[in-house]
Parts: sequence; C-alpha cells; structure tokens
Amino acid sequence: MLDETGQADLADHAPETGHSQTPEAGHYHDPATGHSRPPRREFKARGSFTERCPGCNLPVLNCLCPYRVNAESEARVWLITHPLEHLKPTNTGRLIRDVLPDTEVFTWYRTVPDERLLALLDDPRFAPFVIFPDDQPDYADRVVDMAVVGEVKASGRTPVFILLDGTWRQARRIFRKSPYLDRLPVLPLATTRLTRYRLRKPASQAHLCTAEVAAELLRQSGDEHAAQVLDDYFDAFNVSYDASRRYEKLEQPTAAMRRLLACQGE
Repeated sequence: MLDETGQADLADHAPETGHSQTPEAGHYHDPATGHSRPPRREFKARGSFTERCPGCNLPVLNCLCPYRVNAESEARVWLITHPLEHLKPTNTGRLIRDVLPDTEVFTWYRTVPDERLLALLDDPRFAPFVIFPDDQPDYADRVVDMAVVGEVKASGRTPVFILLDGTWRQARRIFRKSPYLDRLPVLPLATTRLTRYRLRKPASQAHLCTAEVAAELLRQSGDEHAAQVLDDYFDAFNVSYDASRRYEKLEQPTAAMRRLLACQGE
C-alpha cells in the first residue's frame, strides 16, 4: 500500500481462460487464480535480469529462505492484490503468506470478483474487516476500532484483516470499485509507526507497506508473537534486498535474522 505510481490498469478485466500461454510468449502466471495473463507491456523494471531464488524471489546473493519462519495467529490476513503487484519483486504481501500459512491471496479484477473470496466472505466462521483509512464521510457509519476485533474473538469467530495490496491509488480503486466490500466494517490502522521500507519511496513516512500494516494489526489485536516474527522477517527482507541492489553480500546475520533463526529451533 505504497506510493502513487500510475500504470496501465490490468485489473479492469478478468483473466482470460480456455488456453494456456508460456512465459516466452510474454505472459505471466497469476499466483492467486492460476490463470495466465498477458501484460499490457513488457515488464523490464530495474533488476529484472537478476538471478533470483525460486523460493523467496530475492536475488540469490542474499537469499531469504534460511530465515523463513511460520507463526500462528488468532486473526487471519486476506490480501486483495492488484495484478501489477504480482510482477513486483519488492511486493511485501508475499512475506505475510510466508509467515502466516493461513493467509489468502486474491487477485483483484474490477469486472469479475474472485468466487472463492465471495464464498469466504459469507462463511460464518469469519468476521472480515477492510483495512482502510477513515478519511471520507460516506462510509463513516461502517468505521470500527480494534475493540470490535476483541469482541469478535470473544464470540468464537475468527477476525480477518482484509488488506488492499497495491499503491495507494490502486487500493482506493479496489475499495471504491468492489461492491462486495461495501457491507463490511472498515478498520483504520491507528499507529504512530513510521515506515522502515527501503525499496520504494513512499509519499509519506506514515504510509506503511503491506507487511508493516499486517504486523501492526497483529500486534494491536493481541497476536504479538506472530507480529514480531513478521516484523523480523520484513526487516530481513528489507536489508537483504537493499544489500543486493548494491551487489553487496551480507556476511553476518542482523539482529532480526538471528531472532528468526532462534525461532526455528523452538
């Protein structure tokens, strides 16, 4: 949920079905739907020719796989991800899924919502909250605070944090153009935390990336261990990727990396 970069919107149309395409034909695999979809233009971002680890997608120079740790949490995270985010190796939504195995990832298309997402939204076991700022009056009646999450837990239901994974412009579009979200409570993240993300320039230091948002929500809702593991994994990702951009090999694990390694032995 960072920056304001404007790009051709692949999310206006649903993924094509009925035939498969190969990467050589210029298509990419949608990890959420399983469909193959052609990008509007060839993706050649800086670092696109870097040799990457197939496990963590980081440059092999500083692979993140040795520090991967699973954690349990009472709350769950569902990501509604803009298609362009799947193309970005700097996307932090994948870190949440690495740490929390129950994380769900859905690709957003404006015209055809994901049927599995719609089914889960109707599942009485879950109490979903859309994480979004409370800065507009037209949905003020839907805004709740973290105390409601505690009430949901007390009732025996599982709270779900729905994160809109994309730039701020894309996230606002997802929020406004997804009628199935209109009936859900809106939970703004109240925090004084400033971003530690080094890989994209935010419009404001108060704009946290997706993994940071998830960690703060987990911490505030009582899943402190999961929050710490995700925070440490995010820091390991941040440092490793930043060093790889400078073609610098990390010779010693950071404090966050050492905590993750310690968790693996527990």
